[in-house]
Amino acid sequence: MRISTLFVLAAIASSPLRAEEPPAQAKDFIDAFQGLFGEHKGARKGHAKGVCAVGSFTGSAEAARLFTSPLFSGERRPAQIRFSMAGGNPAVPDATRSPRGLAAQFSLPDDRVHNIATLSTPVFGAATPESFLGLLRASLPGPDGKPDSAKLAAYRTAHPDTQAQFQWLQGNPPPWSYANAAYFGLHTFHFATAAGERAVRWRLQPRDGIRGLTDAELASAPADFLAARLSQQVASAPVQFDWIVTLGQPGDNESDPSRPWPSDRPELNAGTLTITAVGGDACTGLNFDPNVLSEGIRAGDDPILRMRSPAYAISFGKRLSGQ
Repeated sequence: MRISTLFVLAAIASSPLRAEEPPAQAKDFIDAFQGLFGEHKGARKGHAKGVCAVGSFTGSAEAARLFTSPLFSGERRPAQIRFSMAGGNPAVPDATRSPRGLAAQFSLPDDRVHNIATLSTPVFGAATPESFLGLLRASLPGPDGKPDSAKLAAYRTAHPDTQAQFQWLQGNPPPWSYANAAYFGLHTFHFATAAGERAVRWRLQPRDGIRGLTDAELASAPADFLAARLSQQVASAPVQFDWIVTLGQPGDNESDPSRPWPSDRPELNAGTLTITAVGGDACTGLNFDPNVLSEGIRAGDDPILRMRSPAYAISFGKRLSGQ
């Protein structure tokens, strides 16, 4: 089945609620993003600023032996890719301390596809859709056009699950290039094997290494440099990422993307994502819903992940209709 795709927000869903928290709805996130970033007709409501790229993924021999999904068969799978800045502002400066995104759609046999949507932070910004929605609302600007820093700090204190990503962003500089950041799948997925299933998390690790902007580069960075820098790198040589799969163990949390797994979990290199061209608009009409998966891969029980499908769909529909 052919499925057109896009990249929008960075996540959302449902889980045990606090007594004062009504269930979050997908439309709530679209409204919150527009309140935060303004109305930009025809633009993605999340990750509004980005650049298309073209490439392919080839699974490793180890992944082909272990996993049954055709994504990891070892054959070359063409990919449409989009690198992006988090948030709904299409003019956000490229040196902003916020997550970067990498979304991709892989073409599989019989017109099937597999989507991924990642962030450059190892954890998501909240544990549940309700907590994330509250964080967005606490960040809304007041009459002076600025968020209430005391209100936002109080919300983070009352919701500890919103602190890990924030602290990571404060402690790590923005990437020098889209090609020099690791990108995390954040959620737990289940990969089928000949013996059953394995719970996994994964990341895309840059072959050229992780490189952040220095303080001097941060102070002098132009508003737009990431797309051009990536294009220059790819013109010199293909940019590559290793798909590193972390194998979960019994008891590992599968429903909270704001919490990382223990660092001692076994890992394997499941293949290589190669970027061969940058630019154009091939990714513009795609909805990179990360719940669109190949045979042999299923989503874990993560309410944030579940919410992404309806939120992406609403945003995609608005974009297609020029809203």
